[in-house]
Amino acid sequence: MDLRIFTEPQQGATYDTVLRVAKATEDLGFDAFFRSDHYLHMGDADGLPGPTDAWITLAGLARETKQIRLGTLVTAATFRLPGVLAIEVAQVDRMSGGRVELGLGAGWFEQEHQAYGIPFPGNRFDRLEEQLAVVTGLWATEVGKTFSYEGAHYRLTDSPALPKPAQSKPPVIIGGHGPKRTPRLAARYADEFNMPFASIEDTERQFGRVRAAAEEAGRSADDLVYSSALVICVGKDDAEVARRAAFLGREVDELKENGLAGSPAEVVDKIGRYAAAGSRRMYLQTMDLDDLDHLELVASQVAPQLG
Repeated sequence: MDLRIFTEPQQGATYDTVLRVAKATEDLGFDAFFRSDHYLHMGDADGLPGPTDAWITLAGLARETKQIRLGTLVTAATFRLPGVLAIEVAQVDRMSGGRVELGLGAGWFEQEHQAYGIPFPGNRFDRLEEQLAVVTGLWATEVGKTFSYEGAHYRLTDSPALPKPAQSKPPVIIGGHGPKRTPRLAARYADEFNMPFASIEDTERQFGRVRAAAEEAGRSADDLVYSSALVICVGKDDAEVARRAAFLGREVDELKENGLAGSPAEVVDKIGRYAAAGSRRMYLQTMDLDDLDHLELVASQVAPQLG
């Protein structure tokens, strides 16, 4: 089971804070550092000092880290034109020496679009599908040849399809709960399917849909990596678990039901149940970016028991 640290910097974090967490992620032996792609805080957070752009942040981290994978869970298709996104990801991939992964989603948080003057169209899933076709098509075009695309929302004519990423193709992550279009899209474009914040039963059911869609598309279902994302709240004792739950503004029992919470043994057991449902990678949503002791506890007492 790969363990990846997944952060939400829009809730209030400077680049220096994010860098500190990313370096701790690497030093402690986690597989990857991922961040959200949002420009506005959610819930009761004040968001100070303000948002950091996901791909500018990852460009900095690409030069400041050496081993961990880096990516978004997930980039909003509404924020960037697909040709520009393909360039950004390819450039950051080269800056990192080939360690970048692209999680791409349709975009959903209307309020942040309103706050920063970003269009929020009603046909976002259709746009997402075209973005995936354009981004992967640009990367796949041979050097010296051009790429053209004619869609309902995006049109490219004789693009040189440059620059190329360091990897032959940065892994593309698609996720979500949708029962039909999401599995079909994952089967066509994804290297990894992520089921975020879902029960074990719903996770297993959605993985089954994606596997079936892959087979229907003429692709082996095992070509994809299947992953989960859940909030993490571990403590050495009940008091520490309660303190970390309070930071999240949530109850311990609710977190144990809907996240990864409790003692290291409890969390190991629950991750094992997700593994039995088909998950091979776990994104640990880490909300308190100043609590590096939390990461150390997971690295020292959870990770070693997962094999």
